[in-house]
Amino acid sequence: MPMERRADEEAGETAPTAPDAPAASDAPTAPDAPTAPDAPAASDRPVTSTRLAPLARGPVITAMAALAALLAATSQLYGYHRDELYFRMLDPAWGYVDQPPLTPLIAGALASIIDEPWFLRIPAIVAAVAAVLVAALIAREVGGGRLAQSLAAWSAAASAFPLIFGHVLLTASLDLVVWPLVALFAMRALLRSDGRWWLAVGAVAGLGSSSKLLVAVLLIGLGVGLLAFGPWRQLRSPWLWAGVAIAVVLALPNIVYQATHDWPQFAMGAALAENNADETRVLMWPMLLLLVGPYLVPIWVAGIVALLRRRSWRDIRLLLGALVVVVVFTFVGGSQFYYPLGVLQVLLAIGCVPTAEWMRTRARSMLVWVGVILNGLTSAVIALPLVPLDALGATPLPEMNQVTADSIGWPAYVQQVVDAAGSDAAGSDAAASEPGALGAPIITANYGEAGALDRFGPALGIDADDVYSGHNELWFRGHPPHAADAEGSAVFVGYFRPGFLATMFDSCEVRGELDNGLGVDNEEQGAPITVCTGMRVPWSEAWPRFAHLD
Repeated sequence: MPMERRADEEAGETAPTAPDAPAASDAPTAPDAPTAPDAPAASDRPVTSTRLAPLARGPVITAMAALAALLAATSQLYGYHRDELYFRMLDPAWGYVDQPPLTPLIAGALASIIDEPWFLRIPAIVAAVAAVLVAALIAREVGGGRLAQSLAAWSAAASAFPLIFGHVLLTASLDLVVWPLVALFAMRALLRSDGRWWLAVGAVAGLGSSSKLLVAVLLIGLGVGLLAFGPWRQLRSPWLWAGVAIAVVLALPNIVYQATHDWPQFAMGAALAENNADETRVLMWPMLLLLVGPYLVPIWVAGIVALLRRRSWRDIRLLLGALVVVVVFTFVGGSQFYYPLGVLQVLLAIGCVPTAEWMRTRARSMLVWVGVILNGLTSAVIALPLVPLDALGATPLPEMNQVTADSIGWPAYVQQVVDAAGSDAAGSDAAASEPGALGAPIITANYGEAGALDRFGPALGIDADDVYSGHNELWFRGHPPHAADAEGSAVFVGYFRPGFLATMFDSCEVRGELDNGLGVDNEEQGAPITVCTGMRVPWSEAWPRFAHLD
């Protein structure tokens, strides 16, 4: 259906520019040029009746290609992330105790074709690259010309946490494009005075809820922003409420799952808060300056200031309400400090318009572009596996980026489980060398350890069907079938509460510990491998004690 188009509100771009020439809004101007006394300032002109600037295809496509090449080239280094190992274990379902169904469904489908990190991470790369295009479109939507769009695209490609989430397949990876798309379509509904875009908002948000329910907080934030800043006429728009209805219908499978399973997302949120709240409430404030990178902070701050000052942008000030709501939710909920990232991505793209206008001299332009380059280089070193593995432990990078620490050592850990407990569990060293020969059940403290044993264990004598964990959704897969008797034994990997295993077994002995051999201090490093014998209670009675959410 045709949509009304509009020009660069800030400088009145009315015609395409030459491919290599800056748009009118981006060209240098005299610093103190006077305006006519009775003429409205450029930033106060109406925005709804003229034509948008052309999309800066060359710079935007170049930024997308550069990001795709970088993420693809590093996608196989270091190894699986713990969440990826977990996702590929989960059977398809309508939902899980700790997340909606889409990300595990994608991971399982891809792993069934090629079970390697580089293949598993293709959706994350696509989401990160698509977010670069959406950033340029957001800048264009608020009047940005070629320079503003180019700056938005390269800033998005050089952002810190988008690089992290684009490198591995996490539930937050798809949100890299979902949140900016929701914001872009809401902006089009408001700036173009075309309520039909609310239908697109509802469709993207509803589909995005299948990956992460957090998108509901964004919608609530937009609603609060609309009530606080207007335009209140939108509350009477049937298109707005139709968009809400579409979001609800598309999210209905998730809602039904939650309602019929005692709202597990609330239990999961409470568990995350119990473990993370104190740290999150402290970290979230400095992390607001680091989520996209410290060199880009002035740009998204410029976006906030421009939204407050430019009357022509007053209809999209609801984005400020969204920022406030998401930050408050992050502080009160205390789950994860990165939740405001999606709104900051949008503000960063918007801020590229006033920043491009400020870049009217060569010195200012160079200052901004050097900042973008430094941000990209710093973010890449921290976010991506660029440092050789044998040197990684001597750097602070694993402490700075938990994703890096959680991608280290999994094959070595599995080999150590076999070495420490294999011959005892199987009954002989020879038996342990045969695939599937480790007859005793192996119970892990977390899903990363379980996922590693499931992925790498079969080649080393571990039957994947003998791997169990009480962590999150894995507890619902069931307990070991072995009956309790004097000969009953089990192998336990990871940290369990002191004395916990002694209540169920006659004897427990630590046979080894996990060591990645790289000096990287992650959750598994130094964890014990324990063999217990003489089980005193049946698994059906013992298994409820192993359940835990975090």
